[in-house]
Amino acid sequence: MAAQQQLGREHQGITLRGSAELVAEFFSYGINSILYQRGIYPPETFTRVQKYGLTLLVTTDPELANYLNNVTEQMKEWLYKCIVQRLVVVISSIDNSEVLERWQFDIECDKTAKDDNGPREKSQKAIQDEIRSVIRQITATVTFLPLLESACAFDLLIYTDKDLAVPAKWEESGPQFIANSEEVRLRSFTTTIHKVNTTVAYKKDSVP
Repeated sequence: MAAQQQLGREHQGITLRGSAELVAEFFSYGINSILYQRGIYPPETFTRVQKYGLTLLVTTDPELANYLNNVTEQMKEWLYKCIVQRLVVVISSIDNSEVLERWQFDIECDKTAKDDNGPREKSQKAIQDEIRSVIRQITATVTFLPLLESACAFDLLIYTDKDLAVPAKWEESGPQFIANSEEVRLRSFTTTIHKVNTTVAYKKDSVP
């Protein structure tokens, strides 16, 4: 019976609340994948989990896990209210604070969903299939991104509607662009309510 109920949820339409939860969850797994693939944290601090039909890696570092959980919960609220426009993962050198990579997730929200009562005609399974393709691309970027030769740190930037008050524990920040960069566009996915477009910019190799 439980399996039948789960199957039903996977194939029924998507609501604004459900869309916000799916997209926030994608960001959680996507950020974890970036931090693992780019070696920002030691590989032994990650554990394997099954999600989207893939084996993904998520952090076991308590401080980092707590931080990412807080970000995910905040993103759910802002996605539900359709007031978040972009999330950016910035990777910079610890030695000189130079920005080396910038993973940008642009978010489009159909604000008419706030007035709709019924679910949209797209199943959770179809959405997760699209998300799987994006996660696979994030994993595959190690084949073309330059090696990060120095120890690096990451920062998260979130762009919201201008009139939104900055929550406690968050602070205003500049865009942290990369000088002399290359940019690669990855796949996008849509829930029919939220659409997420992904690009990664990285510093060009200075060697001719």
